[in-house]
Amino acid sequence: MSHWQVSKLCLTTSNNFCHAIFNHSSYMTFTLMGIPGLESQHLWLSVPFSSLFLAILIGNGAILFLVVTEPTLHTPMYLLLALLMTADLVSTLAVVPKLLCIFWFSDGDITSGACFTQMFFIHGASVVRSALLVAMAFDRFVAVCKPLHYNTILSYSLVAQLGLVALAKGVILILPMPLLLQRLTFCHTVVPHTYCDHMAVVKMACSHTRPNRIYGLFVILLVVGFDLLLIGFSYALILQAVVRLHSRDATLKALNTCSAHLFVILFTYVPALFSSITHRIGRNIPPHAHILLANLYLLLPSLFNPIIYGIKMKEIRNKVTKCLCRST
Repeated sequence: MSHWQVSKLCLTTSNNFCHAIFNHSSYMTFTLMGIPGLESQHLWLSVPFSSLFLAILIGNGAILFLVVTEPTLHTPMYLLLALLMTADLVSTLAVVPKLLCIFWFSDGDITSGACFTQMFFIHGASVVRSALLVAMAFDRFVAVCKPLHYNTILSYSLVAQLGLVALAKGVILILPMPLLLQRLTFCHTVVPHTYCDHMAVVKMACSHTRPNRIYGLFVILLVVGFDLLLIGFSYALILQAVVRLHSRDATLKALNTCSAHLFVILFTYVPALFSSITHRIGRNIPPHAHILLANLYLLLPSLFNPIIYGIKMKEIRNKVTKCLCRST
């Protein structure tokens, strides 16, 4: 009997049957549906997603390579940028390969262990990315408000500590999610999604899921709410310092220093907030719109981050230009 048949039979029998069949994580296998309602278009959808995947790998990999190999880029700002690119690559590699397997080969089967591992890396990378954006906001605050003390305040040891704090935050906040899921009884194994999103998997359970939902909401509020509060506070101080500048050129230079980071914040938080809100209250939104948005909110920041920093950061533009000139 297939897992799909067992899942259907579970709906018409007692909860004890569900518990007996699905309680053991070693037995469970979820099936990722892909994009509900667009199954016939999966092959066509694989074209933009595979192109997106390739662009993310090239863009983030190129900037990460430049920062690592160029001694002139070993500054706090670029080291934090390298960590951000790493988080973007981890998030992308956790999502897209399985997505393409679904689109190309209709292979959506994933064991519970692999599903929970994918969930940990996807959501963990998102938390790390958010924490790094807070660290980069602090970097911009020091660069604008205390430029003479920049190298003293933002030492290499502090950058390393900020990176470790971001990593620890991702692990500590996200690890309870798969651990809490392991206690649940699952009556459904077909997940209407392209990856093991926390709330999508929680909805497959037929046991008490209130702790899972509360903890998921707590993480969103803590990460998005608290991190945005810290970023907003940093930029309030930056704006206060900019207003005091009497030189127009100095004002424009200060604003240009922060522009790349502001664009990255926009592309990171706006889709994430919209996806989270619609996932909980947007009942009239078609399922395929939910899933497409959930994928884009993970992948768009990874796509645009290297583009934004490549355009806005003069040092990166110069290094890319030199590399292209050497290859021609």
